[in-house]
Amino acid sequence: MIEKLYNLKKTQTDQKIMEKGQILSKIHNLEAEIMLTQNNINSARLDKFGAISDFTILTMHKNTMKLHISKLEKEIAALKVQLEQLVLIIVEFQKETEQFKYLLDEQRNEAIKNMLLAEQEAADEYIQSKFINSQG
Repeated sequence: MIEKLYNLKKTQTDQKIMEKGQILSKIHNLEAEIMLTQNNINSARLDKFGAISDFTILTMHKNTMKLHISKLEKEIAALKVQLEQLVLIIVEFQKETEQFKYLLDEQRNEAIKNMLLAEQEAADEYIQSKFINSQG
């Protein structure tokens, strides 16, 4: 039973670690998208002799890209909060896994100790029977 609980906690920990990797990947992708959008803002330009309305459109375009960046930054912040919570869960699972591993090791050590005692008793009985047979 302890071994099943240990395996369950180990599996849960592994799943949460994979989930953590996915969140980190999402954060990285969003940060890359922010950089690309920022580059688009910095490189957006008009023709030299463009109309005044072109400036208005360019400003609207830049403002739209800035709004997009702020949405991405909010999403990153939410993912970071989720990541912090996930790390706490992973730590808890690891603690529980270690506890079950300790109990499992103790159980195995006890089984080995009992087996060695049984073998010792069998060896003692064998030696006693040999001694009795040699005396008689």
